[in-house]
Amino acid sequence: MMLSDVMEDYLKTIYQLQRETDDRIKTSAIADELDVTSPTVTSMLDKLEERGLVDREKYKGVTLTDEGVTVALEVVRHHRLLEAYLTEHLDYDWAEVHEEADRLEHHISEDFEARVADVLGEPSVDPHGAPIPGADLEPPERPEGESVTSFSAGDTVIVEEVADRDADVLSYLAEHGVRPGVELEIVEVAPFGMITARSSDHDADVSLPESIAHHVRVTEPPEVEQ
Repeated sequence: MMLSDVMEDYLKTIYQLQRETDDRIKTSAIADELDVTSPTVTSMLDKLEERGLVDREKYKGVTLTDEGVTVALEVVRHHRLLEAYLTEHLDYDWAEVHEEADRLEHHISEDFEARVADVLGEPSVDPHGAPIPGADLEPPERPEGESVTSFSAGDTVIVEEVADRDADVLSYLAEHGVRPGVELEIVEVAPFGMITARSSDHDADVSLPESIAHHVRVTEPPEVEQ
């Protein structure tokens, strides 16, 4: 099935939104994510529905069909493998790779994808901690983490994933040692939402305004057996 780059972008976006909720995805949410108008989204959903890639329910929103999920997973796999390759082998900063991978993800062959995956050692996550679908295109398990804003002063957490869509946020987080795998101690949570944390990878406290903190997903550290 030949699809345009824009169609694939819509399917990828719907898939990513579905990963965050069990509800159908509203037209307005897709419009916000892609920075387009709701009528534009409606027009594209008409085309995707005709091709059997989405299931729509009036006034309730849209979900991907099984075929739509498979297409979306392939695009997501391309994107995240490219991010990993650009970071590990071409010295791209992790704040740069999202847009570059967006441009390339639609245009690589399955042979190229397989070679990249082999060179990288079949990674399970991309540089930002997001799970990379396997070659079988089975949906990966949902990450266990939740927003760092869900925790309180005195808690210790492990960074699981950071959203990759805002280069400025990624640069800020990297500068202050907030990356997947790093341990954070929550020092203070201000009434207006500002979180102060101490990173195991940085020698100073980092301030995380709510607008930045919601980009960071964390998990509690595993319990140590006595």
